[in-house]
Amino acid sequence: MKRWLAVLMVVAAGAAHGAELSLPSTAQQVIARDTSNDRYLAPTGPAVNGVVPTQVIDGAVARSAWRIDVAGITPLQLVAPLRSQLEDAGYRIVLDCAAEACGGYDFRFATEVLPAPDMYVNIRNYHMLTALRHGAEGGAEAVTVLASGSSGASFLQIIQAGAQAQVSQLQTVGDAPAPDAPTRTAPAGPLGAALSDAGHVVLEGLDFQSGTSDLGEGPFAVLQELHDVLRANPDMRVVLVGHTDNIGGLEGNIALSINRARAVRNRLIDRYGIRASRLEAQGMGYLAPHTTNQSRQGREANRRVEAVLLAL
Repeated sequence: MKRWLAVLMVVAAGAAHGAELSLPSTAQQVIARDTSNDRYLAPTGPAVNGVVPTQVIDGAVARSAWRIDVAGITPLQLVAPLRSQLEDAGYRIVLDCAAEACGGYDFRFATEVLPAPDMYVNIRNYHMLTALRHGAEGGAEAVTVLASGSSGASFLQIIQAGAQAQVSQLQTVGDAPAPDAPTRTAPAGPLGAALSDAGHVVLEGLDFQSGTSDLGEGPFAVLQELHDVLRANPDMRVVLVGHTDNIGGLEGNIALSINRARAVRNRLIDRYGIRASRLEAQGMGYLAPHTTNQSRQGREANRRVEAVLLAL
């Protein structure tokens, strides 16, 4: 069967030829945000002591995020062909790093990322690329590519900045333009409304054995509520994200948070009949506290599992 490619056209002002960045045919643009007379801080190196070196690019800035529903694609596999094509278009690669080498958490939260659920970044599984070149009018032009993966899907963010940055609509070679993304319906109930409005919601009332990922027998009203929301919105997908307090080491807390999220996912699959493909599980350990860890009440609030809405 012939493999079609989706082509993302990145056009720079004054350039004789734009760079053609080929994406898998399942790539779906989930958001585009273009601004004129803007300023973009293009990252040019890894985070050092929480600070990311940048180059200021003034002019138009075109931002887009893409979802790719193909299992097994690594962030590096997404970035590598784009790197080659940017080099062919006259760009110079100034940053090319993976999660830990980039600076991990510090780098991720010091650089510009489109908001969830349109762009999802797995803090331990992402790759960042920055390419620069001189524009025809003398100013610098930049393209940054951020790729991240989760189970069953990958996410790609492309930001172009320069004199007249422009990102076209997704096109499929040899086929009609891709249809618009389906519209998400309004979720049912208070939990669904909160999930839709904020993009995430804490699953209150879950009971885990102290220091373990063993979810109590329940029943838990919040899981029934989440089941009802998912049933009312058959295209909706969520990632369950575990969080801990800051007692103990980071590695152990991340493992615990992931396992708790997986326990909630398994309960929704086994007892509530939710399709596994609609649920992902990740863990942040103590890296994203809900409140202070300096009090017992704060630590209790930080030990939680959240549902985060994913893009369609």
